Amino acid sequence: MKPRLNVITLAVTDLEKALSFYRDGLDLPSQGIIGTEFKGDATHPSGAVAFFELQGGLIFALYPRTELAKDASREPGTPNSTEFSLGYAVNSKEEVDALLQKAEAAGAVMTAGPHDRPWGIYSGYFEDLDGHLWEVIWNPGLEVKD
Repeated sequence: MKPRLNVITLAVTDLEKALSFYRDGLDLPSQGIIGTEFKGDATHPSGAVAFFELQGGLIFALYPRTELAKDASREPGTPNSTEFSLGYAVNSKEEVDALLQKAEAAGAVMTAGPHDRPWGIYSGYFEDLDGHLWEVIWNPGLEVKD
């Protein structure tokens, strides 16, 4: 396996609401929901998914929780936001504050307000509509290129 990551897929309860949160609330560009012609059934997943193209060729996908479970041949589990977090780095404390406010206005739940960490970063956390944990981070030693 080579040291790369190409696709991050989040399981969501309501695909349209999740798309709206990320596209309309956080301004991530997307063509919307695709693959709706693939209906699926009780054992085969449907194809409806929303994609976002991120920097460096990374694909961020939203897929219904039930369909992801079927696709991976797993039983759907209980969502747990502390199993992992997604990090979004910015270039200033002000950008951390602004993005956390934007996420909250779009319907996110703040779990830890922005503050200075003992190890030198400034960050805060929010949960998206499905409880996925995001950390917005300013690290004075890291320049983020847009």
